[in-house]
Amino acid sequence: MNKFILILLVGVFLSCQTKNESKQNSIQSFGVLQESLTSDLTELHQLGYINGFGAAIVNQSGILYTNGIGYANTQTNAEYTENTIQNIGSVSKTFIGIALLKARELGELNLDDPIMDYLPFEVKNPSFPDTSITIRQLTTHTSTILDTDYYNEKSYVLKDDVQVSDSLMAISENFNSPDSKMPLIDFLEKILSKEGKWYEEAGFSKNRPGEIYEYSNVGATLAAVILEITTGKSFNEFATEHILRPLNMTSSGWSFEDIELSAHSTLYANPETELPYYSLITYPDGGLITSISDLGKYLSELIKGYSGEGVLLTSESYQEIFREQLGAEHLPERSEEDDYDDEYNSGIFMGFTPRGFIGHTGGDPGIATYMFFNPSTKTGRILMINTSVRNSGGVDQFYSIWNKLGEYEVRLNEKAGNI
Repeated sequence: MNKFILILLVGVFLSCQTKNESKQNSIQSFGVLQESLTSDLTELHQLGYINGFGAAIVNQSGILYTNGIGYANTQTNAEYTENTIQNIGSVSKTFIGIALLKARELGELNLDDPIMDYLPFEVKNPSFPDTSITIRQLTTHTSTILDTDYYNEKSYVLKDDVQVSDSLMAISENFNSPDSKMPLIDFLEKILSKEGKWYEEAGFSKNRPGEIYEYSNVGATLAAVILEITTGKSFNEFATEHILRPLNMTSSGWSFEDIELSAHSTLYANPETELPYYSLITYPDGGLITSISDLGKYLSELIKGYSGEGVLLTSESYQEIFREQLGAEHLPERSEEDDYDDEYNSGIFMGFTPRGFIGHTGGDPGIATYMFFNPSTKTGRILMINTSVRNSGGVDQFYSIWNKLGEYEVRLNEKAGNI
C-alpha cells in the first residue's frame, strides 16, 4: 500500500477513535451530572414538608432530566416516579391557549371575535352593557369576569361518594358530591347569565373590558366553552386530538376515565392528611392529569414553538401565543419582586415573569406546579408536588427544589451540547 495512504488511514482511524472516546466521556459526565441532581433532590426531600414530587429539565431537543422523588402514597410507601400522574392546576390553561390557536388555524374562530357571536346566553359586564367582551380578553384575563365564591364552592367534585370531614374541609376547598357534576356550559350559565342561579353583579369588575388584567378561572373556562361551540367537540376531545396525541402524552387526560388510576398519586392537604380524589367541573382551567415525563414533552414543544420549530401550531400561531399582549397600563399592580410571577404580563394564556421567563404556575388542593422556560437559553424546568404547602417550611422546600433545578439546568444543557 502507498505509504502516504497508509499514514492517512491511520490518522483518520486515530481521529475517529479520539472523537468516540470524547463522546463517551461526555455521555458519562452527563450521566454523572444527572445522578448528582437526583442525589441533591433526594436530600432536599428529607426536609419533610412535601411527600412526593416530579422534576424535569428540558430543552428544544427533548428532555435532559426527569425523575420522581419521594412517595406517591406514604401509607403504602409507593414511590413517586417520572410516570406518576396527578393534576397540575392552572398550568392547564396553557393548553386552552394552544387549542384556541389551533381552532383559529382551522378557521373556526378569531381571537378578536365578541364572545356573544358564539354563546347561547348573554354575558355582559353590567357596568358596561354596550361594550363587547372578546375571546382575546378572556385569554389575557382582561375580560372583567371575576371568580366569585360560587366558583370556589361549586367547582370541586369528588370522584366517589365519600364522607369528607369538617376538619378536612376547614383546611381545603369545598368538595361536592359526584352527582353535582354538570356540563361546562350549564355551570357557566348559572354563574354568568343574569338568569343564572348563582349570578352576581360582583362576578364582573367595575373596569371596562380590555382595560385591566384581573385573573379569572371562569373566564378561562368560558374560552374553552367557546371552542367547544365552534368546533362541535368537547374541549377534552379537541385538546387530546390536537395536543396530547401529537406529543405522545399517553399518560395524560382531563378525566379519570382517560388515565390509569393506579398511577395517580395520592394528594395531601399536609404531609399527614390525605385528600380524596376530586375533579373540577371547570376542568380546562386546572384539571389536566399528567406525569412529569409527559409534561416535559409539552414544555420541550413550547420551547420549539418559541423558536419557530413547533409541531402543534404554525410559527405565526406560536408568535401570537408568546407575544406580550398587554402594556404597563393594563397591569397597575404588578411588581418586580417575584422572579416567577407569571402575572407580570400575558400572552395567550401564557405568563411572562419580571425576569423574562415564560410559562405558568398552578395550585389546587394537594398540588402545586411551576413550569417555565428561559427564551434566551431555550431551556426550561418543571416542578410538580403532591402536597399543599401551608407554612414557611413548605414554601422554602418548594423553592429550594426549584432553585436546585435551576442550578443544573445550564450545566445539563451544556453537557448535552457536547454529546
